[in-house]
Amino acid sequence: MRSKIIFFKESIKNIRTTGTIMPSSRFLTKQMLKNIDFNKARVLVEFGPGNGIITKHILNKMHKNAVLICFEINEEFFNQLQKIDDNRLIITNQSAENIELFLKAKKLQSVDCFISSLPLSIIPKDLSINILQKSKKVLTKNGIFIQYQYSLYFHKIFKQIFGKNNVLLGFELLNIPPAFIYRCKN
Repeated sequence: MRSKIIFFKESIKNIRTTGTIMPSSRFLTKQMLKNIDFNKARVLVEFGPGNGIITKHILNKMHKNAVLICFEINEEFFNQLQKIDDNRLIITNQSAENIELFLKAKKLQSVDCFISSLPLSIIPKDLSINILQKSKKVLTKNGIFIQYQYSLYFHKIFKQIFGKNNVLLGFELLNIPPAFIYRCKN
């Protein structure tokens, strides 16, 4: 309960970067992670993990030799994430647009799976598109980029970046607010 209160307070203070006032529901989390092959994925990246609701589920499903890199710009959420005790977890307090440089610094070439909670429709459009393009560039062949949003505003943009036949759209009603889930394959 305490983490939900902290999440709510941070969300109210930073609505432009959090994009919501409630953490993801267990139903949304399940939908986001259901098509990931955790037996094969070795490098996973989470954009905008917030207080770690989805992060913890990813870590529970991840292979023992996999790594999860979390990009979180909110200082309070970053501090909460650092309390998660798992040596497969790497947390960075920088923008998702730095994905290429970060991977290079860690001597990693590509990402098998992105799980994103970024509020793409409320951050500057050029920044959102830049993040998506850079993510696609480092995504492995047949890798997957999963994103939830509260509107269809980015549907056309996902199709332009990943290809119209490579974007599947889902919907989770049991979340506050209900959310669209984009599954983009490289």
